[in-house]
Amino acid sequence: MTSHAIRHVRVTPIAFRDPPLLNAAGIHEPWALRSIIEIETDSGLVGINESYGDLPMLEAMAKAAPALTGLSPWALNDMETRVAALVTPKQTASEFLGTQVSLAPGTHVSKTVAKVISAFEVAMMDLQGQLANAPVVDLLGGAARASVPFSAYLFYKYAEHIEKPYAADPWGEAITPEQLVAQARRMIGQYGFKSIKLKAGALPPGQEVAGLLALARAFPGAPLRIDPNGNWTVPTSLKVVEQLRGVLEYYEDPAPGLDGMAAVAQACEVPLATNMVVTDLKEFRRNAEMGCPVKIVLSDHHYWGGLRATQRLSLMCETFGLGLSMHSNSHLGISLTAMTHLAASVPHLSYACDTHYPWQDDEVVQGGRLRFDAGSLRVPTTPGLGVQIDREALARLHDNYLHCGIRNRNDLAQMQKYDPSFTGAQPRF
Repeated sequence: MTSHAIRHVRVTPIAFRDPPLLNAAGIHEPWALRSIIEIETDSGLVGINESYGDLPMLEAMAKAAPALTGLSPWALNDMETRVAALVTPKQTASEFLGTQVSLAPGTHVSKTVAKVISAFEVAMMDLQGQLANAPVVDLLGGAARASVPFSAYLFYKYAEHIEKPYAADPWGEAITPEQLVAQARRMIGQYGFKSIKLKAGALPPGQEVAGLLALARAFPGAPLRIDPNGNWTVPTSLKVVEQLRGVLEYYEDPAPGLDGMAAVAQACEVPLATNMVVTDLKEFRRNAEMGCPVKIVLSDHHYWGGLRATQRLSLMCETFGLGLSMHSNSHLGISLTAMTHLAASVPHLSYACDTHYPWQDDEVVQGGRLRFDAGSLRVPTTPGLGVQIDREALARLHDNYLHCGIRNRNDLAQMQKYDPSFTGAQPRF
């Protein structure tokens, strides 16, 4: 009888080009880090996934990987128990982040166990799909929609990185409202997105308000969102939302902390969304106990604990009358495909999902870049995730990792190369 027990876990760190995108913490470095996970069975089947690629995450996965040996690909509960027993976050936030001000929950040490569980869970579910001859979405209960909508994710940005490590970014500079509208026209023209999100908190609020109003004029009727990553005080948040009256679909993380968000919600008619202050069930409970000042949770299976955990979050959101969408970070096609399976399986998905994918120009899956149709991705119907690794691309991106010199993302240190006085202290405005 053929054994499908897990015999080996491979984790390959990769790096790919990332543009000089501005945010509240600073600016993106020239290289984004990810990891490619492969779980191989005795029968030779390989399940794949993509996750974070920072050094602490790589160390945590290496520590937990041997515990998967001998497990069935179906034994997700056993996997979670074993990972939780082995992966104990021992680093402090300051040790992990250095001097960087953290905006992304995915960098929090408290999320390490959930991140490792998610990294292995998706690869195991890819194996399950291959064994069952079914797409991952069917393992999650079936598709509630045949395609998943995404939004145009706009950034203020410089024309090129200060180090000039590769050819100038083809997207060019985007600082003025006119440049921002040009960026949106290009992205929507190429991908067909129907809604627009602006990453804010980088420039003075008045400039960012002008940018969003310019987008509203250029794309009448398009749902608009703005996300300053908690970089505005409560008074600034309220001033901005008043200036954007009638424009916003939702208001994402204007002020820092759940208390700050609650203060904004008391005087704000626009629903507040977050991927910063409701990032686990403990924070979900506190939001509920406060009367749900946050009305929309932007989930992320990478740090919520996987696909099944995010489905449980969806049920919680539905129970408490909250909206649900999905957060994104710099990623490639394996991560985006897993996200698409998950979003398709969640009937309660309330808004188009975020994705950084248009900002990346590389890929690690066979067939190259994923193709959007009218701003949406069709849900794969082939077994498992429905994508396979391009071995030549993986080797090239791993070589990038070996030579890029980056092991932990640090937007603050990168920004200080442009502006030595920048501290990243929040709220800045």
